[in-house]
Amino acid sequence: MTDRPGSQRKRGELRIYLGAAPGVGKTYAMLGEAHRRLERGTDVVAAVVETHGRKKTADLIEGIETVPPKLVEYRGKQFPELDVEAVLRRAPQVVLVDELAHTNTPGSTNPKRWQDVEELLAAGITVISTVNVQHLESLNDVVTQITGIEQQEKVPDEIVRAADQIELVDITPEALRRRLAHGNVYAPERVDAALSNYFRRGNLTALRELALLWLADQVDAALERYREENQITATWEARERVVVAVTGGAESETLVRRASRIASKSSAELLVVHVVRGDGLSGVSAPQMGRVRELAVSLGATLHTVVGDSVGGVPAALLDFARDENATQLVIGTSRRSRWARIFDEGIGASVVQQSGPIDVHMVTHPEARKESLWSRISPRQRHLTSWLAAAVVPSAVCALLVLLLDPFLGVGGESALFFIGVLVVALLGGVAPATLSAVLSGVLLNYFLIEPRHTFTIAEPDNAITTVVLLAVAAAVSVLVDNAAKRAREARRASQEAELLALFAGSVLRGADLETLLERVRETYAQRAVSMLRVNAGIVACVGDNPCVDVDSADTAIEVGDDEFWMLMAGRKLPARDRRVLTAVAKQAAGLVTQRELAEEAGKAEAISQADELRRSLLSAVSHDLRTPLAAAKAAVSSLRSDDIDFSAEDTSELLATIEESIDQLTALVGNLLDSSRLAAGVLRPELGPVYLEETVQRALLGISKGTTGFRRHGLDRVKVEVGDTVAKADSGLLERVLANLVDNALRYAPDSPIRVTAGQVGNRVLIAVVDEGPGIPRDNEDRLFAPFQRLGDQDTSIGVGLGLSVARGFVEAMGGTISATDTPGGGLTVEIDLAAAS
Repeated sequence: MTDRPGSQRKRGELRIYLGAAPGVGKTYAMLGEAHRRLERGTDVVAAVVETHGRKKTADLIEGIETVPPKLVEYRGKQFPELDVEAVLRRAPQVVLVDELAHTNTPGSTNPKRWQDVEELLAAGITVISTVNVQHLESLNDVVTQITGIEQQEKVPDEIVRAADQIELVDITPEALRRRLAHGNVYAPERVDAALSNYFRRGNLTALRELALLWLADQVDAALERYREENQITATWEARERVVVAVTGGAESETLVRRASRIASKSSAELLVVHVVRGDGLSGVSAPQMGRVRELAVSLGATLHTVVGDSVGGVPAALLDFARDENATQLVIGTSRRSRWARIFDEGIGASVVQQSGPIDVHMVTHPEARKESLWSRISPRQRHLTSWLAAAVVPSAVCALLVLLLDPFLGVGGESALFFIGVLVVALLGGVAPATLSAVLSGVLLNYFLIEPRHTFTIAEPDNAITTVVLLAVAAAVSVLVDNAAKRAREARRASQEAELLALFAGSVLRGADLETLLERVRETYAQRAVSMLRVNAGIVACVGDNPCVDVDSADTAIEVGDDEFWMLMAGRKLPARDRRVLTAVAKQAAGLVTQRELAEEAGKAEAISQADELRRSLLSAVSHDLRTPLAAAKAAVSSLRSDDIDFSAEDTSELLATIEESIDQLTALVGNLLDSSRLAAGVLRPELGPVYLEETVQRALLGISKGTTGFRRHGLDRVKVEVGDTVAKADSGLLERVLANLVDNALRYAPDSPIRVTAGQVGNRVLIAVVDEGPGIPRDNEDRLFAPFQRLGDQDTSIGVGLGLSVARGFVEAMGGTISATDTPGGGLTVEIDLAAAS
């Protein structure tokens, strides 16, 4: 199949059947889909189908065209692998490729099967594949903790996430165990071991939950991508999410617990959000928020912080956060506001309910609700309007009161005093202009209605003129004082808000947040689309969000760090100047994290150099003697043989030659261990895992010892008893041979008079190999030091090497995905155990 010049080939689709455990029916489901597609006339071929000896699965292959596998030769054997070239030549519409996480035989074009699948997808061929949840890279550690078995075959999560369709294949643990007991999964001889190990009911339940949660996350991520691509801001109730708004006050813990109960009833995700008031009207102490944070963590909730620009902006900020998170329920606390207070401001709760749309709002009552006064609830804007209204109403009300009721009983002094009180009331509301208006209006009303001659603006007495002037002076003085106090209060509230935000960001850093986490906190708090950290002459060093800014000119808000080296760039709504002081401090923290990360890397390099230097000194110290000893022995023997003064007998000559041979063998072993140790330290060792028959490997190791040693250890090989049966391990044959040779040689050296046994057996999916001697053993609590380099515990014979043998053995075993440990032999001696995966 060829493409027209200039045409772009459409990528094939990937469909994956995700299994919660082996044996749930992934391959069976894949073959069932293949038959359905064949009935619809689709061109389907099977490239790789692993039946694992299951008859019902094998029967389904009938009627499906099969592309023969490619045989890859490795160590004298041939292994079947996916023939990518043959599939490309056949060019079907759909190809079946089982076991996506499979590791290809060494010598194949690609090391992993999922890389083969990528080639088929790039060629426009649709691929249907299978994978078990335990093979996902991100879940490997969790699965190892649950089952005790480390999976060697892994597939990156992004490969599976990129699939066009993922279908979960799942059955209950009881049904899977029955299927296993009936022989539908493994051969009868393996059923008991499987049921008692990997397929325990608890293991299967945990794996099933892992698969469901992982798939739910992928579905949720796909939904978010779809909403972003289509610019959908309305809430979709696809998954229950409960958001609870807290102030940090005493009622916050009550609200969080109540919201947790609401979330648990619907198995919903719980998010705790603290809205920092933009006007700083409500502060919160760090200990209070610390208790809220601890409670949220204990309940499995996440804590978030957003900024509300004003009292009116708090509902908007809260609802914007809820919509961004696609929340379905919102929990807020009730406020015990009086009816009079609701005349001026209906309150945050009422605003949230009116604007919530499809989000359900729960108004939770609580005994800790704060009873705030009417005046504390009035915003600066409302207070300013009130003062102008009072400037007109209060003097008029005082004048009406005097004219209608009190004029017959009061003189000019008492009436003037009442006008003074009215002017003070207006001045206390704030604002020089309203207070001046009130004073002027009070003087005019007093003069016109109450001072003789009445109903004229003529001032007959100088005292009356002075009264008006004093009214003006008092009003101006009091209003200036009130305005200054209000200004200081606003500055204090703003400082409180900044302190709260700075504490929030600083707390994140102190709790170990990395640079990306800090930027994400900034993005969420200020409702930005993206936040990035730019380093001059180095580009973007970190970014979060969608479509982050890459230069200062493209940023909606740019925060410069003082040294002109770093910029924090924000994409989204433009932030006001009052937020820049906080963001400047946060930008400095972010720049500090960048510098700290670089210093940590430099320190790591220095530590590596120091360790290498220490290793070199240890190596030189150990090797300097161990090289000289066999060299001296060999040189002495050679010098003796070349001497003309002594006529050696044939027996003496043979003994001297044997000394030379043994010395050279020691040097060869020493150099080999040093080279292996350097390969392990450099991380260049790449084992080639495959089925290894232990009987054959142990015999090769013993043969190598017999050829490479002289004296007592060669003659001591008749003390070695091999009891490994037909056990087959998944390992690298050459490396395992070296490991066993080192262990047996170590046992021959340290237990010269005791029998030595090499045993092996399979337990579930693991193979245990043991090298047992009945010698003097090792001191207690030294089992871990036994495998450290340059250790010869209890050794007084410095002719036996630099103590690298067991260190190299441990490195080889761990490189093969296994573990090695040492324990006491019952009755005395040392037992070294190797734990490897069993060959499938």
